[in-house]
Amino acid sequence: MSSDIQRLSKKHPILKPWDIETIVNTFNSLELDANRGLDQRHLATSVQKIEPERQYDDIRAALKKVEVSRNGMVELDEFVEVIAILREGDKGGRPGAAAGAAPKARAFEGITSERAYERRTILQSRQNASSAHTINEDEREEFTNHINFALDGDKDIGYRLPIDPHTMQIFDEARDGLILSKLINYSTPETIDERVLNRGRKLSPFQVTENNNVVINSAKAIGCSVVNIGSQDLAEGREHLLLGLIWQIIKIGLFANIDIKLHPELYRLLQDGETLDDFLKLPADAILLRWFNYHLAAAGWHRRVSNFSGDIKDSENYTVLLSQLVPSQCNRDALHERDLMERAEMVLQSADRIGCRRYVSPKTIVNGNPKLNLAFVAHLFNTHPCLAPLEEDETDHAELDELLFRSQYDREARAFALWLNSLNVDPFVNYLFEDLKNGLVLLQAFDKIFPGSVNWKKANTRTPLMRFKEIENTNMVVDMGKAHRFSLVGIQGADITDGVPTLVLAIVWQLMRANIIQTLGSLSAHGREITDADMVKWANNVVATSGGQSPPIRSFSDPALASGRYLLDVLNGMKHGIVDPQLVTAGHTEDDMKMNAKYAISIARKLGATIFLLPEDIVEVKPKMILTFIGSLMAIQH
Repeated sequence: MSSDIQRLSKKHPILKPWDIETIVNTFNSLELDANRGLDQRHLATSVQKIEPERQYDDIRAALKKVEVSRNGMVELDEFVEVIAILREGDKGGRPGAAAGAAPKARAFEGITSERAYERRTILQSRQNASSAHTINEDEREEFTNHINFALDGDKDIGYRLPIDPHTMQIFDEARDGLILSKLINYSTPETIDERVLNRGRKLSPFQVTENNNVVINSAKAIGCSVVNIGSQDLAEGREHLLLGLIWQIIKIGLFANIDIKLHPELYRLLQDGETLDDFLKLPADAILLRWFNYHLAAAGWHRRVSNFSGDIKDSENYTVLLSQLVPSQCNRDALHERDLMERAEMVLQSADRIGCRRYVSPKTIVNGNPKLNLAFVAHLFNTHPCLAPLEEDETDHAELDELLFRSQYDREARAFALWLNSLNVDPFVNYLFEDLKNGLVLLQAFDKIFPGSVNWKKANTRTPLMRFKEIENTNMVVDMGKAHRFSLVGIQGADITDGVPTLVLAIVWQLMRANIIQTLGSLSAHGREITDADMVKWANNVVATSGGQSPPIRSFSDPALASGRYLLDVLNGMKHGIVDPQLVTAGHTEDDMKMNAKYAISIARKLGATIFLLPEDIVEVKPKMILTFIGSLMAIQH
């Protein structure tokens, strides 16, 4: 008997020596890494070679009770321990169920009914038994279905699909960052230059961290809230954080086209006496409800919806909506069905006929799952908006024309809104010029950058605010900007409240710059304020000392920046070899410049930098945005 078998027999008496011999031989026949470790993603299928009846989630739950020596990898001793735990679980119930888990988790999450509890997986921390999180199994299933649909046939990860939606497999598959990166690009195309991703069947922990850096920083760049989520959380497969991030990425993709600039016909949804400014303040889910009710009214139906849960549970409103959107394919027969589950199934059969049976099941309709029903309605809007185009003589388009004029500032406004959201301001900034009008978001930003600087007793915080109260707040913002030596000549609080684009952008830019300068100052050895010239000098030194080919730049307005090659030299100087020279173009044409810029942005995120600019900002040499890029690199280098 080998020493391994003897040692493991003593450690796990529930396993007979001949069992352990079989386990060891099977493990040694598996595809292992150089350190004799098994990728955790392959654990379930490997255990099933020995015990075919074992279920994926039971194997995964057993692993959670094992102290693994390497994150994401399972070594021989750990593999044997997993099987021992499963055998012990045969005697005393499911291996992953901790005593008292259900009542603790109920108390933690406020789950009050057995029915709600049964639809959730309770997760308890091995390190902290009192810490519990819940996973909604319906959401996990539908989000996994979405991933299978969206990424089917992908050249890098297609072989890993489909992921079983009925198990926890998605959380293991998402650990290496590849699936999440691909999902981000599906929701917001070209966010990530996939050339920077580490691919392959065997990735080192460092390569996984790099991929997850790309995920976290790219998720920020498309508007996800990733406060308290780090690359290590993703690598560890922390289920509740992963599921929340996956939902945010999916939702951003579903909401991308709910925009009056893309669908001017949304103007039809304005109510009597409502201005376009009022309409723009609505979040996307409120616009979807407005759209839903518009079609219910057009159908002559007596009911309206105010949420994506209780108001849709009986499927009546869905039945009418579908029959109004595509009457040739959908009828109201479901209204005559008394059984709610059968009625919901009839609704989904109608949705299937128009290619929209996604995100919900009869159960999630009847139970009123708000996320999944929101996703279903968003999908209906994206595929069948059914709003007639506006006619030239139909209405006064002055408000729309003004909005389209403002759209020339969209790129800058988008970057500034994403930056403000990264500060975790409340409410979330959707439309910069509208959402800053009452001054509260800007006051929060000041307070986060200059802690204690806002006298909240003087601020008007009870919303909604009358205009004069909003101006009191925005006057406070201007006064605080002047106190911190911002250049605000000719800017008054009323300009912010009126949403004057150039003036709003001016004050937000100076706040963002102050944040960068403050961060760099705190990291520098001497602690003095960093200037633009200091940042230019730093970048030039990085290029020169690393043997970069680019000549030094004079400022962030230097035309040489347009090709993207200088920024790539800075990145390669920060970490030699991070830039593949074969992927760098000469930068002579606009397309080549954009390819370099896109590559530079994704490499910066791979290094851990939070970047909000777009490739176009580099190609057009937008000095403000390039300053934020260099400032972010300088911060992570220090």
